[in-house]
Amino acid sequence: MDLGVRWKLHGDGRTPAPGAVVRPDERLSWPRTAGLGAQHVVAMFGASFVAPVLMGLDPNLAIMMSGVATVVFLLATRGSVPSYLGCSLSFVGVAAVIRAQGGSSATVTGAVFVVGGALFLVGLAVRRFGARIIHTTMPPVVTGAVVMLIGFNLAPVTASTYWPQDQWTALLVMLFTGLAVVCLRGFWSRIAIFLGLVFGYGISWVFDLVFGKIHSVDASGKPTDHWRLDLSGVGQADWIGLPTLHAPSFEWSAILVALPVVIALVAENAGHVKAVGEMTGDSLDDKLGTAIAADGVGSMLSTAVGGPPNTTYSENIGVMAATRVYSTAAYWAAAGFALLFGICPKFGAVVAAIPGGVLGGITVILYGMIGLLGAQIWINAKVDLRNPLNLVPAAAGIIIGVGNVSLKFSDTFSLSGIALGTIVVITGYHALRAFAPAHLKTQAPLLDEGTSSYDDAKS
Repeated sequence: MDLGVRWKLHGDGRTPAPGAVVRPDERLSWPRTAGLGAQHVVAMFGASFVAPVLMGLDPNLAIMMSGVATVVFLLATRGSVPSYLGCSLSFVGVAAVIRAQGGSSATVTGAVFVVGGALFLVGLAVRRFGARIIHTTMPPVVTGAVVMLIGFNLAPVTASTYWPQDQWTALLVMLFTGLAVVCLRGFWSRIAIFLGLVFGYGISWVFDLVFGKIHSVDASGKPTDHWRLDLSGVGQADWIGLPTLHAPSFEWSAILVALPVVIALVAENAGHVKAVGEMTGDSLDDKLGTAIAADGVGSMLSTAVGGPPNTTYSENIGVMAATRVYSTAAYWAAAGFALLFGICPKFGAVVAAIPGGVLGGITVILYGMIGLLGAQIWINAKVDLRNPLNLVPAAAGIIIGVGNVSLKFSDTFSLSGIALGTIVVITGYHALRAFAPAHLKTQAPLLDEGTSSYDDAKS
């Protein structure tokens, strides 16, 4: 059985020839391949360790399980889809909602485990029936609205939790990160979030030296005098040790909050597989279902031991575009480095020490970008929001999701925010479409960006 773990040496093993690319089944010399693997790890760092911190989960375990998930993905796709699976930011909002409802880390990972299982089943369905099942149930107007409400639902987290801890540091980090995203080029722009964190660390340290302790709310929300940057835990942490594991716990209320993220993950995977196919020059249409299913399995493995869910990372796709090296050997190297970082508690302590004000500046941009990806889906698919069939369910669902509107069924069960907003968008669209006059249905549902050729391949 070909597992995609054999690679031909590309040229002299040093650099691709002008105009040439290193294909997935090729590699450069092993030292250069290892260097590229390290570069991929750095590229995914920014989001992969911010996400677990925002979700209240162990960043060491997140990094380690991202390596495991990447290995699973590479084996499942037989090395034909070079991608790195890092911690998904799409779940940050649902984690915040679950914790606000009194849920623990086990409750969060239990809900996300179910999402991973649902994603796996979607992948199997796509393998069997093709991408038609995606755009039939989730046309772009629905997908865009759900992604948008997931991102914008996070706004209160920044406004009430992170920003108040140190508003001036948050402002400076926001400005620096924005400049890095816009002004830097190539690889450096891909790690702008990471650079913003490094800047935030530095400015917090300088402010502590110059101004002393700050009087503001701490991470628990209580006003107190505290250091912006507290590295006491770093000195106490060991260099080598396994991260803390815990089993998931399953609660229906938390599961219903998390399930809508499946829509965002399907859209992400479809777009990423298409992008990789266009860069490598290979048709990966028949790998879409496998990629989605593999992502689901990777997320289930991670959350089963207390880690966060994973998804294919656009940051690493950007690295491939910049280097023209699409070798899956580099991703195996990246997975190996991630496993090594995962067993270094001192690294986790450094991540856990990220000041709240720094996270405030980062999340202002990050959460907004997540939400605006929904608008990008609409633009790419040319969704006509002048059509009330598209406008009404999207408008209602987004306001419900962003405003955290709730619908109470009993003393023990209610729907609100992301879960209720998603239900309104999906059911509202299909119900209105069933009763809408013919002239409002002239624009047929389009495939999400990145899947436009899959139907042709399956028909």
